[in-house]
Amino acid sequence: MLTGFANQQLARNLARTTVEGQENTVKAFAAYVNTYPWHWTPAMVDEWLGDLRSLRELKRSTIRSYSEAVRAFCHFITDPLYEWTATCQERFGTHSVQVVHEWNTAVHDQDNEADAKERAFTKAELHGFFAHCDDEVARIRAFGRKGWLPAFRDATLFKTAYAYGLRRNETRMLDATDFGRNPHGDEFGEYGRCQVRFGKAKKDLRPSAAGC
Repeated sequence: MLTGFANQQLARNLARTTVEGQENTVKAFAAYVNTYPWHWTPAMVDEWLGDLRSLRELKRSTIRSYSEAVRAFCHFITDPLYEWTATCQERFGTHSVQVVHEWNTAVHDQDNEADAKERAFTKAELHGFFAHCDDEVARIRAFGRKGWLPAFRDATLFKTAYAYGLRRNETRMLDATDFGRNPHGDEFGEYGRCQVRFGKAKKDLRPSAAGC
């Protein structure tokens, strides 16, 4: 079942990290309930997710991703096209059912699931941060140390990420050739446009290229 589930996801062109993550989640649930999929029940899901929240204090977004992995697996093994239902009925006298439903899982109803207590930097805080980065470069270089170049690199990366609104991985994967002229921003010279080759992927797919 797990092999078939993995092959189905790969056929849908999902990232291998996503496939492996889904498989590991299903294995974790199976280990928790200590029984085969054709014996799973919604109550087992409730208990598992409840323990994850109360004992391990996992974030709501993590809990939701775990339930979605089990839901996807159950959808696969109950799909008549893959004949697992008929096979289990023939061998064990029972078959798997969908155990993850809207009424026992969290709904993803907003784009941002970050903790409301966390906030973005103010403009004054950003200005202070960038000024500190520049001061560190000047301080290290004044002492004649070699570390001023890495400090200058870091300061430049921070400013680049802020200027183009880049995520961490998008910034990490940048190359000098990703920058170019922007006909709508001649004042920026050779750095008016940034080609992001490893942009945020759509759900479970590979990173996609985008300009900004």
